[in-house]
Amino acid sequence: ATAMAAMTLDRLSGGRVVVGLGLSGPQVVEGWYGMPFERPLRWTREYVAIMRDTFARERVAHHGEIYRLPAAGGTGLGRSIRVGIRDARTDIPIYLGAEGPKNISLAAEIADGWLPTNFSPEFDHWYRERLEIGFRGRPGGRPENFEVAPGVFVAFGPDVETAADELRPGIAFQIAANGAEGMNFHYNSIARLGFEEPCKEIVERFKARDREGMAAAVPTEMVEAIALVGPPEKVQRDLETRWHDCVATTLIARTSVQNLPVLAQVFAASRAACGAPVTSRAENG
Repeated sequence: ATAMAAMTLDRLSGGRVVVGLGLSGPQVVEGWYGMPFERPLRWTREYVAIMRDTFARERVAHHGEIYRLPAAGGTGLGRSIRVGIRDARTDIPIYLGAEGPKNISLAAEIADGWLPTNFSPEFDHWYRERLEIGFRGRPGGRPENFEVAPGVFVAFGPDVETAADELRPGIAFQIAANGAEGMNFHYNSIARLGFEEPCKEIVERFKARDREGMAAAVPTEMVEAIALVGPPEKVQRDLETRWHDCVATTLIARTSVQNLPVLAQVFAASRAACGAPVTSRAENG
């Protein structure tokens, strides 16, 4: 169903679709979708394989550990079926949203791109190591156009502290509330950057229902590690230094619609300074 939806959108958009897939976590998978959160890497591997076969207009048959197509048992009348959608690409790109080390490596092994959350350019060496593990297991090695496209929050202000204040509540919510305690992938990805103690404090304040305290417990250093904050000239400087030579190939800028004109100017200026073609896209939200 996901593959057919992607093919339909690809046809309607003239071949511009990129599929982004992510596992979520046990709270959502079990609480919302009603499925056990078991063997998530295997689940992803088989899911992507079935989507690839569907895109390729193959008669889809899969006999995996998670999925069996046609199903075993039942009436015995199930048969392999080929999708009937035409005029869509047979190689629609699939990017994986991943935060854990094994999941990042899986993205490099089976996907066309990686969508990081809470990405920090200072941790670039670790990301490259995780990706390289996956590329070594991929037939043919690293593909020529593998994308790394982190979603990066951007906030402008007269100074770094004022801009960071806009992002602290959302970061705190990710760390404390957007996942189960003991299996919160957002928490892990930020704690891994060297912020274990602030993360623990944020969780404790969340348990105490202290929302203001949660946000206040997010240090500015944490915000700067994973976001672009401050006056426009400071954001441009960060793009030209901290972010320019890291593994990221595309930045998905997450900011308010009011910031888009300034953001476009900053991106254009930073790309020109680095000798890159001046093109940009931004996400509102």
